[in-house]
Parts: sequence; C-alpha cells; structure tokens
Amino acid sequence: MPPSATVKGRLPEAPVAAVSRVIPGDLSHNISAARKKVQSAGVDGQFWTKPGLASVSGPSGAGALQGFLNAALPWPKIHGHGVRIAASALTDAAMLMANAIFARNLCGVVGLTRDELTTGLSTLSGLGFAPLHAALVTLLAYSEGSYDAELIPDSHGQNATVVKAILWATILVVGNMLVCGVGADSLIVLLAALPLNVLALIGWRVWISHVAARRIRQGRNGRNILMVGAGPAARTFAAAVQKHPSSGYIIRGFVVDRGPLGGDVLGRLTDLARIARQNFIDEIILSSTEDRAVARMVIREARQNRLDIRVIPDLLGFAPHSAGLNLVDDIPLVSIHEENIPALGLLMKRALDVVASMAALIVSGPLLAITAIAIKLDSRGPVFYSDPRVGKKGRVFTCWKFRTMVADAQQRKDALRVWNQREGPFFKIANDPRITHLGRFLRRYSIDELPQLWNVLNGEMSLVGPRPHPVDDFRRYELSHLRRLDMIPGLTGLWQITARTDASFTRGMALDVEYIEHWSFWLDLQILWKTMLVVVKGTGT
Repeated sequence: MPPSATVKGRLPEAPVAAVSRVIPGDLSHNISAARKKVQSAGVDGQFWTKPGLASVSGPSGAGALQGFLNAALPWPKIHGHGVRIAASALTDAAMLMANAIFARNLCGVVGLTRDELTTGLSTLSGLGFAPLHAALVTLLAYSEGSYDAELIPDSHGQNATVVKAILWATILVVGNMLVCGVGADSLIVLLAALPLNVLALIGWRVWISHVAARRIRQGRNGRNILMVGAGPAARTFAAAVQKHPSSGYIIRGFVVDRGPLGGDVLGRLTDLARIARQNFIDEIILSSTEDRAVARMVIREARQNRLDIRVIPDLLGFAPHSAGLNLVDDIPLVSIHEENIPALGLLMKRALDVVASMAALIVSGPLLAITAIAIKLDSRGPVFYSDPRVGKKGRVFTCWKFRTMVADAQQRKDALRVWNQREGPFFKIANDPRITHLGRFLRRYSIDELPQLWNVLNGEMSLVGPRPHPVDDFRRYELSHLRRLDMIPGLTGLWQITARTDASFTRGMALDVEYIEHWSFWLDLQILWKTMLVVVKGTGT
C-alpha cells in the first residue's frame, strides 16, 4: 500500500478511509468540560470490559470534582475556558501578594516604614489591603480581556492591559485608604510594590509566551490547523500565525474546492476527513463564507469528525467583541464549534505522572543499578535500548528500555516477520530467539520498562495510555489506526490488563479507542492498580 506524502515532521502513512478524531483533550489548549460519551467499542460483538473492572461509562471522579468547583467557586465563565482563566488569575494574584510581602519587608529594612524585616505569620500583619488590591487587578485585567484570548495578539497590547489594570487598582485602593484613614506605612508599601507588580506580571507573560513558542518549535505543543480555502484571507492568516508562534497554531495545509493542488494545498474539500486524520488536525478554519453551501458542508463535516471550527469573518476590518472571538495579529477568528475537553482531569493526570514517575525513579534506584550490572554481565551490548517510537499526533520520541535482546536484534527483525504472531502492523513472536536469558526474566516482571519512567517525567509518555509502537510498525498503519495516536502513549493500558496475550491488532485498537473515548482520571487509577497485580503475577513476555 503506497504511503502518503510526509507532512511537516510527520511520518508517512497509508490512507484508506476517513475516521473521526476521538481525542479526549490536550493540555496545551485547556477547555474545562467533560467530553460526551459514545457507544462502547467492541470487536466481533465482544466488549473489552471484564468482571472486576468497573464500567468506565459512569461518572468519573475528575468530572464530579470539576462540577463541584464550577458550582462553588466564582470563576469567570467563558464557554470552555474556566480552568485556564482561573489558573491565570490565581497566578497573577499570588504574584501580587508575594510582591506586597516583599515590599513590606524591603521598606522596613531601608527604613521607609517603622516595621523591620519579619518572618512567618507576622509578615501578613498590616497587609489587609493586599488581597483587595490583587482581586481588583485580576478583575480589571479580566474586564480588559487579558484572560479571554486563547491567542496573544501582540505583547505590547498585553503589557498595556496589565499596566492599566495595576494602575487603576492601585488608584482605587489608595483612595480607599485615604478615606478610611489608613496609616502612611501601608500607603508606602503599596506604592513600593507598584513597579514590582508591573515587572512581575509582564515578565511572567513574556516568559510563558517564550516557553510556548519554544515547545511549538520542538513539536511538543500546538494546535494543528487545516485551512479551508487558499485565497488572500487564508494566506494572510497563515503569515500572521508564522509571525506569532506563541499563538499555538501550526498551519498544516490548505484544502480547496477548486484550483491547482500541490505544495501546501493538500486536497479537495471532499477529502477533508481523510486529510484531517492524516495530519492530526485539531481545528479547521474557514477563510471564506461566500459560498454558504460549502461553508455548511465544511461545518457539518468538521463536527462529525469532532474538530473545532473557526471562521475568519469578512467584516471590512471591524473586529466584533465576543467571548467566542480570538485575534491573531489583527485578524479576527469567530468560534463556530469547540470540542469539550476535560482540562481539570488532564491536569490531574499530568500531575500524577510527574509525582509518581519521580517517586518511582527514586525508590527503584537500587533495582535499576543492579539490573544494569546484570545486563552487562549477561551479554555483550549496551545496558539501555533506545528506540524511536511514535507518540501523540505522530510525534517521534526516543523510548528507553533495559536491553533484553542481543545487540543486533533490530537488524534481524525484518527476517523474522514471517513468523509474526500478531495481526496487523504490530510485531510479536513467542520464544523470540533474539531475547537473552536475563531478558526473559526482565520482561516477565516488566522490569525492562522501568527506564520509561524518564519518558513519563519528560512528558513524552504517561503512566496510562496506548502503548507506543516502533516507527517501522507505524509505517504499516492504515488510516483508521491513527486514532490511537490521539492521546499520549503510556507505560500500561487496557490491553495490558484485559487482552495481554490476544494476537489481534484489531482487538488492541478497539481497546485503545475504548480507553480514549471513555477516559477519566478514575479509570487511570483502576488500570494502574490492575497493572500492579498483573506485574506481580509475572505474565509478561
């Protein structure tokens, strides 16, 4: 089957049929709502669920917690962005409080106030104005749209918004102090914190923008965009995205209804679903709505494939003010449809990955050292086996394992494919002659997988998710198989605890899709618990 053209850092894959995106979310673009459930996936009428594993279609712990927080906390509610707005506002408020405490102590040291340097709870005395000031700054910044936009149009506009919010909040608090007869010391501290607040909030935004742009250049974050239309509006928008990499948008190509194909024009509108899957598209942007029939078709197709949709409106330079409006440079984008993403649950998932992988690496340190020595004594070759694997959205990363095979195992793989016992692109044979004596023991108890905790800590893998496949197996994927790449790969997953010895790749695909469609933080905890039971039994191969 001939591979399709490689698209900007992606490996080639072979198209067969269009399929819908089933990604449950992406922390690089937080949206705080639970994704709707779909019918349980099965193979040959058999569902993956086995006795003892709770159904994943019920309410998740993360969803219940998020619902409570939404009901109890006074978060500004723009559709789909509550978690991001709350996190940004709380970060600003924390920096403002820290600056007030620092300014109070600094003024005491240099003699501007009667207070000397204090520590502990006493640092909070005399700072009753600080929470009020922080609340006013964040509310004014919110009213100016500082937290609204998913995309930062330009740093100067953001900086002006921050300075305006801090100045007006300071004026209001100072006026309140004068009316209430507050002592001079508090006024001095508030004014001393003013330049610190400006520098801290602007510096934080500049740093976040820099980090986001760097991660996008490294291919670790960003939203893949497919432009509908390749006219002047589409090309202008693509140029604006290149000019502002911190926007998080990555233009993967264009589709057109008519005109020449080639280069970054990937195909016709009738190929939209296939092109979207091949390029791991997150969002479709309509650059023209002149042909209403075409626009309706694109919107319908995008929603069926669970893709976000935005439109570049032809408004003669007038940008409307709306919660569903974003700006890239001076180009407005109006949101037509956004897929709901469980941002709070994904944040908890990442937190668990970081804490658990770091703790596991520390605790297993002696075992890692003993295993490394044993491998060197058992056979010739390196201790670690590093192999390029395909992760989320087709990104290639280096996966680390303890070496369990002979040194030339990779070169012998193609010759052994005739004995492959797995269906589809996945390669696996029983009694693989390349496995060493020690390697069989390490695989039986999954000790060889421990170095992948580093991949988890680095964000390339998660504790739970679809297993990452080697590049040569990925090249044999069909289009429908790409659905399993909608989520970060994991150390363990549903396949490991329900169908570990099943030779069917189709069965494994059904399990991966089932996990992605019904993902919850509670499900991850269940899988981790059952994985530990499987590891103790020593059923690995």
